[in-house]
Amino acid sequence: MKTKFRAGQASTGAVAKLTVCEGFEQYGAADIEGAWGLACSFDIYNCDPAVIRDAQRIKQFVRELCDLIAMRRFGETTVVNFGEDERVAGFSMVQLIETSLISAHFANLTNTTYLDVFSCKPYDPAVVEEFATAFFGGTHCITDRNLRL
Repeated sequence: MKTKFRAGQASTGAVAKLTVCEGFEQYGAADIEGAWGLACSFDIYNCDPAVIRDAQRIKQFVRELCDLIAMRRFGETTVVNFGEDERVAGFSMVQLIETSLISAHFANLTNTTYLDVFSCKPYDPAVVEEFATAFFGGTHCITDRNLRL
């Protein structure tokens, strides 16, 4: 059963969700509300090789993710395929957003996606994790959350 997502879902009540989110227990609501931003990394394993090797699908992901977390894209998504060393070869993506930046690298050798989302506008990392893992067909994701104070 595929999860249904709606635009803006990840930003609705995001500050309140962070106060109870795993990894933020040491912060109070005032700290979270006053933070400069939230930086999260999502390491998604065993991704679908066809998806992470397709620049158009990566751009589609960025559009859908930005809609989901209610982030306004600034300019076009940059997607470049490079890496002479097979260990690091694959696409890299950068998307400026009005509140900061979304970036990713897609490692061909291991079929792993390394996604980073930094924004001074609140968003729900759990929704990003679920959406990105499903979009790239990953089996599991390790998420690190970093509140920028």
